[in-house]
Amino acid sequence: MQFYYLYAKRTKQVSMDPLVRTFRTRLQNTPTGYVRDIHDKISWKSRLTAILGARGVGKSTLVLQHIKLYEDAATTLYVSADDLYFSLHTLVELAGQFYRDGGKALYIDEIHKYKNWATEIKNIYDTYATLRVGYTGSSILDLEKCGADRSRRKMEYRLPGLSFREYLAIGKDIRIPAHTLEQIVRNEIDFPYAEHRPIALFKEYLKEGYYPYFRESGYYLRLLGIINQVVEGDIPASAEMTPSTAQKLKKLLYIVAQSVPFKPNYSKLARDLNINRNMVANLMAYLGKAQLINILRDDTHGISALGKVNKIYLNNTNLAYALSDTTPDVGNIRETVFLSLLAPTQSVTSSSVADFRIGGLTFEVGSRNKTQKHIRDIGNAYVVKDDIEYGHRNTIPLWAF
Repeated sequence: MQFYYLYAKRTKQVSMDPLVRTFRTRLQNTPTGYVRDIHDKISWKSRLTAILGARGVGKSTLVLQHIKLYEDAATTLYVSADDLYFSLHTLVELAGQFYRDGGKALYIDEIHKYKNWATEIKNIYDTYATLRVGYTGSSILDLEKCGADRSRRKMEYRLPGLSFREYLAIGKDIRIPAHTLEQIVRNEIDFPYAEHRPIALFKEYLKEGYYPYFRESGYYLRLLGIINQVVEGDIPASAEMTPSTAQKLKKLLYIVAQSVPFKPNYSKLARDLNINRNMVANLMAYLGKAQLINILRDDTHGISALGKVNKIYLNNTNLAYALSDTTPDVGNIRETVFLSLLAPTQSVTSSSVADFRIGGLTFEVGSRNKTQKHIRDIGNAYVVKDDIEYGHRNTIPLWAF
């Protein structure tokens, strides 16, 4: 393969055949036993579709599953933006040749690895009116940075990590229907209690279940590798950071991992990191957009419609187990997983009297011994308890979310 590309570079001629072979091989090896729910929410027939998410959450698999189940492989092409093909040819050239050969759907994976992707996607969109283009990006930062001029053209979707329900389906073949938040707070949970115990399964998910590769060996080594790629590569490249600033970003993540959940004191963090206070806020924002942390704001709204930062959490509990020097605090794990599971679909803020607020609902999260003390006089308030199988009235099992 290497000789092929060296020869092609000298002759200025490159066939699409290697791209097609790679695509067909990956398609053949793509499992379709379980397809995530977000698939059916994506408008795949749109002319321009973006699927964004953190590294490792399954974007490539989702696209390949869609092609295998719903597209005509003869008129569809899936490529990775870091393929050697693009050392000699551009995305525009590929799209043009593919279109002239009768292509109808072009999917580009990890598009952020292609330097001028934003301009070339716009040119493809404007030139080939009947060609559908979809792309994925692991670095949300880069995609957002370059995405403003395409906002009215593209359909954009965010892919989070696995929910507990998806983990059960993929890892245990336990199929549970999706529930609305309203059904959950009414304790209308359809769980196969006769065959399975939810608490033991939930504890597994908390440690190794958020990322789809949980069935592979070396889970934490791979997760730590991905974290390093994001902190040392993706974010610094997107934000054009100096090496010294990138090191401070990594140190900040380590501080967060050992302290969560905590109310950030930006002035103290600035002194600890030897940077100015505004830079601390910027670095926190980068970590949040990269889906390494969750920033919980209060429910006050100013001109920017964003409340003051109340607490900082890691994005999910698997990160807590991977990054913590000791066994993570159980109270931290409870709050982290609640926010992690609800944030992708709900607007979650802090509560002045409890832990979280979602719309007109208030939630206090704790152990099985948690009392109603903090929410006794509040309407539409619920106690979310860990280590209980069944809910009753305004008490809800944590795993149910």
